[in-house]
Amino acid sequence: MKKFSHLFLLLFLIFSFSGCEKKVGGVAKMHWDRDMCERCKMAVSERKFAAQIINPKTNKVYKFDDIGCGVLWLKEEKIPWAKEAKIFVTDAKTGKWIDARKAKYVDDLITPMAYGFGAYSKKTMPKDKKLYDFNYIKNKIFKIEKLNNQKVGNQ
Repeated sequence: MKKFSHLFLLLFLIFSFSGCEKKVGGVAKMHWDRDMCERCKMAVSERKFAAQIINPKTNKVYKFDDIGCGVLWLKEEKIPWAKEAKIFVTDAKTGKWIDARKAKYVDDLITPMAYGFGAYSKKTMPKDKKLYDFNYIKNKIFKIEKLNNQKVGNQ
């Protein structure tokens, strides 16, 4: 009987702690307006512009309020697994999670950190806008940040 109570206690503890970060389709559940952006520390509240980056070795999830924050965080923190990172963004039309590297982007939206990029899947991409791939927006984010830093430095 004592073995069963120890086993029960062990199972209870495992399930209690494993439930803290439930994952849905590879991404962690977002706690909108409570989860904080890993880079800028603002609350993640815009459901159509959020991003998550997952360490492929540990499955640790990092949450962001804008894809710009996620891209810059990888570079600024010199993340050694950046090329292998699993990167997800929310579809700007549906709010569903999609692979950031496979998404297509527009560059004229109002986003939480003003990088302006909204992601779309093949099914939801707008037909009347110019679309960009992940590498394009990544380079554009670096250029925007460089300009922002120059403006701050000139004041």
